[in-house]
Amino acid sequence: MIHVLPFISTLVVFVFALLVLQRYRQRGGLHLLLWGIGFVMYGLGTFAEAYLAFSYSSLILHSWYLFGAILTPAWLGQGTIHLLVRRRNVANILLIVLTLASLFTALHVFGLPTQDALYDVAKPVSGQYKEVMTRTSLTTTLLAVFAAYGTLALVGGALYSAYIFWRKRILPQRVLGNVLIAAGALSPALGGVLVTRGLGDYLFISELLGAIVMFIGFRYATSQQPVVARQTVQTA
Repeated sequence: MIHVLPFISTLVVFVFALLVLQRYRQRGGLHLLLWGIGFVMYGLGTFAEAYLAFSYSSLILHSWYLFGAILTPAWLGQGTIHLLVRRRNVANILLIVLTLASLFTALHVFGLPTQDALYDVAKPVSGQYKEVMTRTSLTTTLLAVFAAYGTLALVGGALYSAYIFWRKRILPQRVLGNVLIAAGALSPALGGVLVTRGLGDYLFISELLGAIVMFIGFRYATSQQPVVARQTVQTA
C-alpha cells in the first residue's frame, strides 16, 4: 500500500492542477496560474516517488528532490502572494526573483553526483536519498530558503487572509478556504519532519492529505459569495 500511495497522490494532484489551470483559462488571474504550476510541480514530485518505488533513475531522483522537496511550496506560496499583495510591482518582482532562483536551483540539483549502486527500491526514497545523493552546503541552504519563503507565503498568507475576512465578518467561505490552505500546506511539512525521525512512509500519506485539503481550500477561497438581494418594504 505504501508503494501505491504515491500513484494515487500523483493522479489526484494532476487532476487538481488541471482544474486550477482550467479555471485560470476561463477567468484569468495570475494567482491561479501560479497555483496550477505549483500543483504540477507537486505532481512531478509524487510521480517521482511512485517511479522510485519500483525502479531507479538518477534523473528521477534529482527531479524528486527538486520538485518534491524544494520548489513546490515556494510556487504555491507565490500564487498566494499574487492573490493578496495589492502592489503588482512587488508581486511581479518576487515572481522574477523566484523564477531565476528556481532555474539556478535546477541547474545545481541536477548537477549533484549520485551513488546509484546504493539505491534500494525496497526502501522509500525519503529514507535513503541522503546516502545516494551527495548534497553540499549550498544545497541545504537553497532548501531552507525555498522552504521558508514558501511556508511564510502560503501558510502565513492564508492565515492572515483568513483573519482579515473573519475580523470584517465578510466572505466566510474565504475564511474557511484559507484555513484549509494553511492546514494542507503544513501536512507535507509534518511529513518531512517525520522523515527526519526515520518515519519516511508517513510522508506519502501526508502528501496525499495535504493535496486534498489544499485544493478544497483553494476552491473555497476563490469561490464567489452568493449575493442576496435586500427586499425593500414600502409603507402605504
